[in-house]
Amino acid sequence: MNMPKNFSIKGVGKYLPKNCLESHEIEAELGLPSQWYAQRVGVETRYRVTDETCTQMGVEALREALSDAQMEISDLDGIIAASATFDYVIPNRSTLIKEAFFEAETLDFPCFDINTVCTSFITALDYASTLLQGEEYQNIAIVSSEIASHGLSSNRPETYGLFGDAAAAVIVSKSSTGENLRYMQKTYSEGVRSTIIRGGGNAYHPKNNPYEMDLYSFDMAGTHLLRIVNKYIYDYMDRFFEKTSTHLSEVDWIVPHQTSLFGMNLLTKINRGKSDNIINQLSVYGNCVAASIPLTLVNSIKEGVIKEGDRCLLLGTAAGVSICGLLLNYSKS
Repeated sequence: MNMPKNFSIKGVGKYLPKNCLESHEIEAELGLPSQWYAQRVGVETRYRVTDETCTQMGVEALREALSDAQMEISDLDGIIAASATFDYVIPNRSTLIKEAFFEAETLDFPCFDINTVCTSFITALDYASTLLQGEEYQNIAIVSSEIASHGLSSNRPETYGLFGDAAAAVIVSKSSTGENLRYMQKTYSEGVRSTIIRGGGNAYHPKNNPYEMDLYSFDMAGTHLLRIVNKYIYDYMDRFFEKTSTHLSEVDWIVPHQTSLFGMNLLTKINRGKSDNIINQLSVYGNCVAASIPLTLVNSIKEGVIKEGDRCLLLGTAAGVSICGLLLNYSKS
């Protein structure tokens, strides 16, 4: 059985772009039938950036989280950026977020980036809770800020309307009340190229590959990915809970990656047909890549859905293909 790692979530924050795009606008743009996205993808609205950047959105989310925690940037011992998209290849995301706080100029706390694509926040939360068990770290900020919309192609209607842009942040702190009870990630390489943006890296570098929409846009073999996840998810869940004193039926809230309509339906099936403890915000925000899970968590804490002492399962799938989960006892104290 895993040894629990104590931590609390002292503050939460989020940022949504100014532009809220409704499905009927995309349906009109692409010549699709009315309600096509609601019925096929499960999304009615999603937020899209106009002039915002990943850094700007992350900074605003972090400012709100610091305010909620009644902290200043100087109270932090580190920032972890947990995202898949970015403003620059170099420098890393978290250093840019820190630099945006003018009062952090004289602070030398470390900045880390973690990228396990859509499950980056879960991985970062496990890493942060591990750091908090030592003496050096007291308060760590985790920021997920994603602009998916720049990498979408209108030639792929399902993904074109599925994804949204958003940022979310949490402040995790040393505590004796909340607990990270179990973390597990498993990667199944048979689907590694089934979710991909081919252009932009060294394989298809912009120097040698002029811009073409499909080359530099997100491509996902959704049906194939769903088959892979369906093939492994039940064994994953058994292995996850066998090393805890908890059963899935005893979890108060499941905070999932907001993958798609089919993904959410599969999660209900795994949960033995029960959906009332699955926090589903897909229709409002779409799939916000790594920001989906923390955005759902932040909203649920702010709205009083998740309460002190609740046992929550953060669960998601990611390109690679990976399945990742973290079981926690929530505490703000």
